[in-house]
Amino acid sequence: MFSFLTGGRPPAEDIPGGRPPAEDIHITPLPPGVPAEPDPQQPGAPGAPGDGLEEKEVIRTTHSHRGSSRTAVFLCSHGDEPAPAPATYFQQRVPVPEDRNTNRISLRRLWAFTGPGFLMSIAYLDPGNIESDLQSGAKAGFKLLWVLLGATAIGLLLQRLAARLGVVTGMHLAEVCHRHYRTYVTVGPDQGQLLKGMFVPYCEGCGPVQLTQAVGIVGAVIMPHNIYLHSALVKSREVDRSNRKEVKEANKYFFIESSMALFVSFLINVFVVAVFAEGFYGRTNQEVFHVCNQTGSPHSHLFPLNNHTLEVDIYKGGVVLGCFFGPAALYIWAVGILAAGQSSTMTGTYSGQFVMEGFLNLRWSRFARVLLTRSIAVTPTLLVAVFQDVHSLTGMNDFLNVLQSMQLPFALLPILTFTSLPALMSEFANGLVFKVGGGVVVLIVCAINMYFVVVYVTELHSVWIYVTAAILSVAYLTFVGYLAWLCLIALGVSWLDFTLKRGTDSTVLIEQQPEFET
Repeated sequence: MFSFLTGGRPPAEDIPGGRPPAEDIHITPLPPGVPAEPDPQQPGAPGAPGDGLEEKEVIRTTHSHRGSSRTAVFLCSHGDEPAPAPATYFQQRVPVPEDRNTNRISLRRLWAFTGPGFLMSIAYLDPGNIESDLQSGAKAGFKLLWVLLGATAIGLLLQRLAARLGVVTGMHLAEVCHRHYRTYVTVGPDQGQLLKGMFVPYCEGCGPVQLTQAVGIVGAVIMPHNIYLHSALVKSREVDRSNRKEVKEANKYFFIESSMALFVSFLINVFVVAVFAEGFYGRTNQEVFHVCNQTGSPHSHLFPLNNHTLEVDIYKGGVVLGCFFGPAALYIWAVGILAAGQSSTMTGTYSGQFVMEGFLNLRWSRFARVLLTRSIAVTPTLLVAVFQDVHSLTGMNDFLNVLQSMQLPFALLPILTFTSLPALMSEFANGLVFKVGGGVVVLIVCAINMYFVVVYVTELHSVWIYVTAAILSVAYLTFVGYLAWLCLIALGVSWLDFTLKRGTDSTVLIEQQPEFET
């Protein structure tokens, strides 16, 4: 399977006896560009006996194939590890205390693993999520809380896969892709309505506006860069990947930490939805105008004197809060949005650095990486703020959500592909339930986000944009189809692999290296 990615292997019929020779497939956790360790037994090699150098343990996960065998072997070889590139992340890792009793949850070990999940969860509270929450509450009340709950649960599932990939392989998603794709406030909401909207999947009386908002919730919660980010952050903890027990413990604690982090972010999102659902659902522009006018707000002109349903964004949301709950609510909202923007920009910058390092194999200084990725993140917003007005920032936020929706398959398909490969993940590969469930989730999420993109483009009412989008969609769908094809083969749909004429090959997407003694 995927023999075209292993490079240079002759077909079985060309080998005497019809069987391929025994081979070892090695998956090294070292980053791309860092050479593999030399054989310590080779004369003159660094780390060879008698050379006076201190031996240093290097963890190498190996999956060996002998015929049809699929036995996962965790080996720990010794030798002098080459010095990593000076710009490599996580040169100093957080030590994890030992705990012999694995049948209970150790708070000390959980604290040692705490960090990556909460940093990842910041992206679930970025300004795009906040805007989606307030629009959901203002347009649909409590009716779409179940969509928020489901999207958060799906996000937890995907973050679990990302963390598992980083823990088991020692590489984050961008590095794995580079290696294996290289061929190509005070409100009293109605608690009953809140709980009903959260746990009962219904939307009585909903129309196209509410449907589009539901799609926007899913698109705002599940973001592609978060998958890459979380798979890299888990590498900051010391985990001996040659020890099955330690890998299993790390996966468990990272999942617990991610669950707690996403639960906190979910509660904050629910609070935002509840405030705007209780206070502003069903209100008209005229009602809000009169309230703002009575309180002396200088922003009452934002709401026209008509009976249209109130439409809010991040800017108008703060104004409405100030009109109804006083100026203090306006400034609290402003500080909160500023903090959300800065923290989410930080996670986006981290993600950009990991992706750049993984895909492009760049080893820049930390300052140069931060300068480049931060400039790319800030420049568009700065240009809009200077040459346009604050109202244009909301449109830019919608545009960025569309871009994220288009990029989502490039994160979900690879993470499902690689975590389903026994040759890469050994015994920690996805089981049948996760393969089927994960495949269905990825399909639904990608379909929802593509619908969001289509709705956004059709609302632009521009012929040349339609033509450009149609041309670009051909190349886009071709590449997504390629990723989906690889993913289906990794999930076990072997009849799609037309590159093999006979036999089965379980060395999916794994680099082939010469045999050596370990």
